[in-house]
Amino acid sequence: MTGFSAEAQTQGERLLDLCRKRKLTIATAESCTGGLLAALLTEFAGSSDVLDRGYVTYSNAAKMQAIGVREATIEEFGAVSAEVAEQMATGALEKAKVDLAVSITGIAGPGGGTPEKPVGLVYLCAASRDGRVVAQTLSLGPRSRSEIRHDSVLAALDLLLRLASSDGSPH
Repeated sequence: MTGFSAEAQTQGERLLDLCRKRKLTIATAESCTGGLLAALLTEFAGSSDVLDRGYVTYSNAAKMQAIGVREATIEEFGAVSAEVAEQMATGALEKAKVDLAVSITGIAGPGGGTPEKPVGLVYLCAASRDGRVVAQTLSLGPRSRSEIRHDSVLAALDLLLRLASSDGSPH
């Protein structure tokens, strides 16, 4: 496998195995990672029995059109916010009709940060068909764009593993 750390590969394979055992399907809704999570999961043969689809919703318009993020939420909180991350996850869950969905939105840099929302700020959210929602905020700066995106994927895998486990507790 190219481009993914051993840790990411191990976590991705672990997630796919767990979801296969539990007959769970996944959708991803990615912004700052640009599809890296979906790319990682599709590195494994047979991943199509778990990964249903991945949305790369880089623009605000894509977030609204593809997965139903409300314009008012983006206007009030910004595209990089916990509120938008939650709507991305729940929107992907609903549109794809899957068991689990995860979202990633953030500022990967090197530009685009502000004092209120610096480079490395990432919001993640995972939602399950049974109504569980887990969220996480990362402060990954100052680091490279590549490192921020990689660590965001690792965090998203962790959230999905938590929801895919039978009781939703951390693995």
